[in-house]
Amino acid sequence: MKQAEEQYQNLYKLKPEPVTTPEIQGYDFNQGIDYEALLKSYANFGLQASQLSTAIDLVNKMIHWRLGPNEDNDDPNTRCTIFLGYTSNMVSSGNRDIIRYLAQHKMIDAIVTTAGAIEEDLMKCISTFHKGDWQANDKEIRLKAICRIGNIYVPAANYGKLEDWLMPVFQEMYKEQKEKGTIWSPQSMIKRFGERINDERSIYYWCAKNDIPVYCPALTDGAIGDMMFYFNYKYEGFICDILQDVVQLNKKAMYAKKSGLIILGGGVVKHHIMNANIWRNGADWAVFINTGIQYDGSDAGAKPSEGITWGKLRIDAEYVKVFSEATLVFPLLVAQTFAKNFDEAKRV
Repeated sequence: MKQAEEQYQNLYKLKPEPVTTPEIQGYDFNQGIDYEALLKSYANFGLQASQLSTAIDLVNKMIHWRLGPNEDNDDPNTRCTIFLGYTSNMVSSGNRDIIRYLAQHKMIDAIVTTAGAIEEDLMKCISTFHKGDWQANDKEIRLKAICRIGNIYVPAANYGKLEDWLMPVFQEMYKEQKEKGTIWSPQSMIKRFGERINDERSIYYWCAKNDIPVYCPALTDGAIGDMMFYFNYKYEGFICDILQDVVQLNKKAMYAKKSGLIILGGGVVKHHIMNANIWRNGADWAVFINTGIQYDGSDAGAKPSEGITWGKLRIDAEYVKVFSEATLVFPLLVAQTFAKNFDEAKRV
């Protein structure tokens, strides 16, 4: 042993120091099947399991944080403002029901998402999506009037059903614009959709009921945009003002005592939330779940620390990126945070 130490020091110029971090260790199934213990073991599992454990810890910090009674003489019940962002495929999948749970119990304060995530939630209230096949013959299923999202099948007829439902809502909104001077924004449109769908399976029904704003800066990028295009042929001048939403979202971040981000995927949903947090010199906590890598300069792939350079994350922010497809880990994250701390996480 002494000879090895001398070799390290004299030959390799190394000065070995004891490693004091926890030992890597997995779960022992000889203890039986204990899912709580299994998920706790992720802390020292290594690789992405440990990243997920860190994500769980950070979300629990968002849930537990309260403003102290002597801070700014404000209400000591003031909470962390939690922003949730997700791409449309999350609603295509079973994660729709996980997100609906969070909205139902008012566990989040604002959502940023894409057009597909709005229309597919509404479609699932009207019709159904089905398990498909990654290796499907796409020419054949096109002839069967089936649209494919990975291994999820969407009957093309769903879009016709959505159009039949949506056109009377557009007419109602257009009438209010003409008669009352109402200028709609994506957020106010989505709230009206949630009110009119009147279905407890819907994310946006609960967002409307619980006054959780849903921002969708690219609302026209999908079937809803196609239907607006068609509607405009008969009713010219229907207005959707996105500036209203930018002002609302930025102010929500600006006035947050603490800001926490949970973002599934990248692109517009990630950037829109993070950009809003520039107005408070960055978010305090952030959890990112996606499969992007940094080497193409994409938004999803960017390392979280890159956001510090823009003021999107505070210099002292705590953050983690879980490299995973979100249907694998988001239900586990919610189980160990919002669901486990139900009484504390829900907003009365």
